[in-house]
Amino acid sequence: METFTELLEESTRVHGHICAGQVIGVRMSMLALARIGVTTPRGADRKKLYVLVEIDRCATDAIQSVTGCSLGKRSMKWLDHGVMAATFVNLSTGRAVRVTAREESRELAHRYCPSGLDKYAGQLEAYKVMPAEELFRVEEVEVAIPQEDLPGRPLRRVQCQGCGDWVQDCRELIEAGRTLCRSCAHGRYYRPARTGESLLGRDDLP
Repeated sequence: METFTELLEESTRVHGHICAGQVIGVRMSMLALARIGVTTPRGADRKKLYVLVEIDRCATDAIQSVTGCSLGKRSMKWLDHGVMAATFVNLSTGRAVRVTAREESRELAHRYCPSGLDKYAGQLEAYKVMPAEELFRVEEVEVAIPQEDLPGRPLRRVQCQGCGDWVQDCRELIEAGRTLCRSCAHGRYYRPARTGESLLGRDDLP
């Protein structure tokens, strides 16, 4: 695997700018991959690795850059938990670790950053050199990944009896004996647009 500096440079290129989240994501990935025995995540080991991320922030881009896992490849799963954490699974061995960024590392950062930097620039530099045990909590875990969530062709495709959309990967629901997509079963996240009206930032949609 490339060095930390090389991985951070590539992650920054992909993300568009460097930030503390990039450093967190790169170091988190490197630590986890070593623990689960994956050495070439974008090469020979690419089909062994599955990652579950718990937040949609900068670190997730870094994790994707380092591991090569992505939503489109179905080797990454996003769980909307709002926690700066990710679980890395070696599919060939079943070994998995959950790595969480420690909140207290924010306050410890001043010990490791050069003087004269503002808070966020200081954290960025500190996270590059801070001992891993001060930056992360690592747990050995077990993860049961449903067959329909794994990479590969869809297990089935069925048509919603409400709107006619086709639903893949066993995401359909049965309500009152009818096969429905989740929008028909539980309500849509959108509505037909009304001319001249913007819905951005609103949470009162029906």
